[in-house]
Amino acid sequence: MDHQKNPLRNIHNIAVRHMLMQILAWMWVLCFTIATGSWAYAGLNAIVHIALLGAIVVTVATFEAAKSKPGLFGNGRQSNGEHN
Repeated sequence: MDHQKNPLRNIHNIAVRHMLMQILAWMWVLCFTIATGSWAYAGLNAIVHIALLGAIVVTVATFEAAKSKPGLFGNGRQSNGEHN
């Protein structure tokens, strides 16, 4: 499911590629939930997946911001050279 190795790599817009990967992931979660008959755990399963995928999204967004706008995070010093 690596977006740089599967056919979605041909989609240049990373946001669209990411959204499609999310849709496919949720489709498979629901499919396995139905296949295993674990409807009693479907809500908990969704919450756990939201937490996991949310953590991944925050991490990727942080890495992308650090790559494209490193000044966004500051360097810990004021303009006069003193620490904050």
